[in-house]
This record gives sequence, C-alpha cells and structure tokens, in this order.
Amino acid sequence: MFLRVHTRKKNGKLHRYWSIMESRRVAGGQPAQRQVLYLGEINDSQEAAWRKSIEVFDEDKQDHRQVSLFPDDRPIPPDELNALSLRLNEMRLERPRHFGDCWLGCLLWDQLGLGEFWQRKLAADRGGVAWNKVLQVLAINRLIDPGSEFMVHRQWYLSSALDELLGCDFAVAAKDRLYRCLDRILPHKDELCRFLTQRWKTLFDASLDILLYDLTSTYFEGSCAQIPKAKHGYSRDGRPDCRQVVIALVVTSDGLPLAYEVLAGNTSDKTTLAMFLEKIQSMYGKARRVWVMDRGIPTHATLANMRRDGVAYLVGTPKTLLGKLHQHLVDKPWEVVHDGMKVKLLEHEGELYILAASRDRRAKETAMRRRKLKALVHGLNRLKRAMGRRKITRDYLLRKVAVLRKQAGRVASFVKVSEPAEGQPVNRQTFTCAFQRNEWRNSIERDGSYIIRAWLPWDDFPTDPRGGASMADKQAPILWQWYMQLTQVEAAFKTLKSDLDLRPIHHQLEHRVEAHILVAFLSYCLNVTLRMKLRQAAPGLTSREVLRSLSAIKMMQVEIPTTDGRTLVLPRHTEPEAQQKMILEKLGLTLPPQPPPRIRAGKIELPASGNS
Repeated sequence: MFLRVHTRKKNGKLHRYWSIMESRRVAGGQPAQRQVLYLGEINDSQEAAWRKSIEVFDEDKQDHRQVSLFPDDRPIPPDELNALSLRLNEMRLERPRHFGDCWLGCLLWDQLGLGEFWQRKLAADRGGVAWNKVLQVLAINRLIDPGSEFMVHRQWYLSSALDELLGCDFAVAAKDRLYRCLDRILPHKDELCRFLTQRWKTLFDASLDILLYDLTSTYFEGSCAQIPKAKHGYSRDGRPDCRQVVIALVVTSDGLPLAYEVLAGNTSDKTTLAMFLEKIQSMYGKARRVWVMDRGIPTHATLANMRRDGVAYLVGTPKTLLGKLHQHLVDKPWEVVHDGMKVKLLEHEGELYILAASRDRRAKETAMRRRKLKALVHGLNRLKRAMGRRKITRDYLLRKVAVLRKQAGRVASFVKVSEPAEGQPVNRQTFTCAFQRNEWRNSIERDGSYIIRAWLPWDDFPTDPRGGASMADKQAPILWQWYMQLTQVEAAFKTLKSDLDLRPIHHQLEHRVEAHILVAFLSYCLNVTLRMKLRQAAPGLTSREVLRSLSAIKMMQVEIPTTDGRTLVLPRHTEPEAQQKMILEKLGLTLPPQPPPRIRAGKIELPASGNS
C-alpha cells in the first residue's frame, strides 16, 4: 500500500487530498490499484505518521507485508507488531549498473509490440524463463552495448538493470539459453516483417509508395565450414580476404525497414531484384509502388520485365548514357531544385530521364580530375627529362607509363602518348605526349552531372506519398528528391555496421548466423523508432546520443542491515540531471517509480570445522 495525493485549486488556494492505495496483480500479470481509505486533507505530521509503514517483499517467506521502520538508536514502540530496527550507520550502496538506456530500450520494445509478438510465437517452447525475454535481452544489448552472447552472459547482463526491469533473475542470461534462443526465432522472420510494417503504419503513418532497395555485405571470422552461404565475393567492408554473406534490404522513404534477406556471399547484385520484387508482392500484395535503386542492381532485362508487369522504378544509370542523350537534352529547360542544384527532364522511348547537375559536385569532380591530370603530366615530363641524363630502355619506359596511366584512371585518355616501337631508340622524337584539349573541355562540362532513369505508368502519381498535388508540373525535381532518399538505406547499413556492430560474425552455424542478423534487425527497428520520435520532438538529436546520455542514469542497491541480522534492500535509480530531464521532457517520457523494497535473510555462518 502507498499514499497518493490529489491536488485541487479552489478560490485561488491549492488543496491536497490524500488516499491510501493498494496495488494488486490481476489476470495477465497486469497491476491494478484500488483506494483502500480516503484521508482527505492532512497536515505534514499526519502524513509522516501514515508514511511510517512500508510494504516490503520478504524473500525468506516469499510474500509482501507491511513493516514499520525505526533507527537502532531508539526503542521500538510496544504497539508495533511488524517493525524493523535499522542500523543506519551501516548502510551500503552496492551494484551500480546501467538503468536509463536499458529502460528506454524496454520502452521502445513495448511500444513496437515486440513483447506480445514474440510471446505468441515462442510461448509453446518449453523453458524456465520466457523466451521472449531472452530475445529482448539480446536485442537491447545489441542496441546499447553490442557484444557476443557469451559477453552478455559473462559481463553485460550483470552490469545492467534488466533484472529489475524484466523481473527476471540471472537465468534469463544463462549462456546456453542465449544460444538456444537463436535457434528458435528464425522461422518467424517474415511474420515479424509483416507485423512491423503494420506498426510503422500505426505509429508513424508510414507509406509504402516509395521503396528503397540496396545491398551490403558482412564478413566472418573463422573457417565457416558449416555455412554454405559464406562465400568470397565483392566486399563492401574492404575485407576480400574473409568469407561473407550479402544482405538485401528494403526500407521506406523514412528508413523504416520492411523486409530483408540473407544471400550467399558471392551473389551478384543484378540477380537479386527479381527475387525481392516477388517477395514484397507476396508479403504485402500488389500495389502502386516505385522502386528506387542504385545503378548496379537492375539489368536491362529486369527493367523490361518490370515495365511488362507494371512495376514503377527509379534507378541511377552509367554516366556513358549522358553522351548518348546529350543532343536530346540540350534544348530542355532547367528547373532549380535549390541553390547550386538544377535538373531537367527528357521523355525518350517511353521512359523518363532526369539530368541532374550539382555545382558543388562539379567543383569537387573537376578538382579531382585536375589533380590526376597534373600528376600524369608531371610523371611524363620526368620521364622525358630522364632521357637527356641517362639511357632508358623501352621496357622500362613502358612500365613507367603503364603505372602513370593506372594512377590517372580515366584522365589518362586525355593525354595521347606515342611510344617508341620495338627496335626504335627511346628519345624525345619517338616518345611524345599530346593533350586532347577539346575532349578535356567536353568532359569538364559534364562534371557534376548524372542521369536518373524512371518509368512511371501512372499519370496521377502524387508528389507526396501521403497525398498532394499532381507531379505533372515539376516532375524532374520530385523524381530527383525520391532518388536522393537512397541515403536512407545507406544510413540503415551504416547504423547496422557501426552502432549495432553487425560485423564481424563469429557464429559457425548457418541458422545462428541468420539469427544473429535477425537480432541486429530487431535492434535497428528499436533504433529507427527512437530516431523517428526524435525527428518529431527533438530534431538534431541522434539515437546514439540519447542512449549515451540516459546511460548516466544508474541503478544502485541500498542495503541497510537490521538489528535482527536481516537486510532491508532498496533498489533505487538515480535522479536525472538537467540534460537527461530535457531529453525525457522532449520525448514526453517519465522515469518509472522506484522498485519496491525487499527484506533479505541474513547470511548463514557455518560453524568452524574441527575434530569432535
């Protein structure tokens, strides 16, 4: 039982009315409160008298009861039947552990409904601890302080306040239980994605009109002998020496994930799109959607199939297409997107082509091109000067020129080099260089420009996925803005790899590898939920910064010995400071009430061993 106050302002004066409340557990384990006694207005001394009693959990008798607390320097009144005399001078603070970030992770988990979802899916599996709570521990660890399952068991769980937040003891983080949890979750992956899609619609009014699709890779540590999907392939992590898997991901324009797939490490990007188109259609039905992709994903045949099936797309194209369409684009008017960015639109052979030109990008590309040209010209001039000082063989010259061309890349095509034929002497007459000035100027004019290719079978496709004006007036700027949203899926990969430490993977069984990625996916869903809430309430703050700030709120265990050999245990979290208060206020959150106290029996002292 506890005291509750209600305030009311009457005739300009604030009145406080007190009640004694009782908290009970009802069906389903949910708490319910009822009023036991109405006290009305009482003064401070009367309030202190009512607060003298406190309900504690007796760990020895496994029940709750009311006790009165008194310091050990005064006698206990004879009318107090259930009373404790406390040794206040022996009070201890023990077990400081993370609370604020763990509490926020649990709150996000509940807001997404993941506890109920996994309870339904895993309830039939036998175990001493609910499997959904074991999975929650793994996902929150990946969100806050990513580590292996063994690290969670050996160190992290004990340094967190999840035991108080989840109402579970250390059994939830037993090593074998964490690994066995990974063995149970993979069959529910597609159902989870469908469930989360509905949550995105409910929480953030998410639209599925624009889908962003991209791929990344993540590598392994170890031999991967029992992982058929672990293959050598193109590594986006710069680790071609390691085997890897490829992850294909679809997100909305806000970065909310809809589905993902784990593919073999040697999978070509161009072979994945058809499979994913069918997957999304089977999961969410056929609807008006625009698929936005990078240029390396679709082939000409895939795009032709998409047009045949009525699937809209927006995709980047190789820069070589700019030269082919240059004559058609010359007369088209520019439309300004913002200062330094302009676009123009061309309808050609049933498709739309958007030419985008960025002033800043042009300056950057031109500077890079000039540096490479300067290095190439200086290298060639050094070779010419060396001919006047010493004899140079033709093979040596060809090797040096080949190195310079490789370093220059495409810029090497603007310098025409005439090399001595076999048997000719190596001198300034047989080795000449000519700068292709016209080709250079034409190339410079195209710096900062790129082409986007689109096919939209609907004339009434809106400018905003949630509705709005027709895009007939400003098609080019709108399509360019859609294409720029590809940064959302790139940000998702960055979060998975940097903040959530998806790589490297140490598991050596394929189903646990995919379960490891599923746990990371769940943690990303928690991360992106927090990011969406921050976008609305506190723009500029990142999810990582909020978690780092709230991690300063600790939970400690106050232990006060009693005169009868027992211990009064009060778990207490620290109060938030100014920075944490501001974050909580912006998010509309309030820290939970302090956990209830407990009475623990004294330590049993064994008698000293000796000969009888």
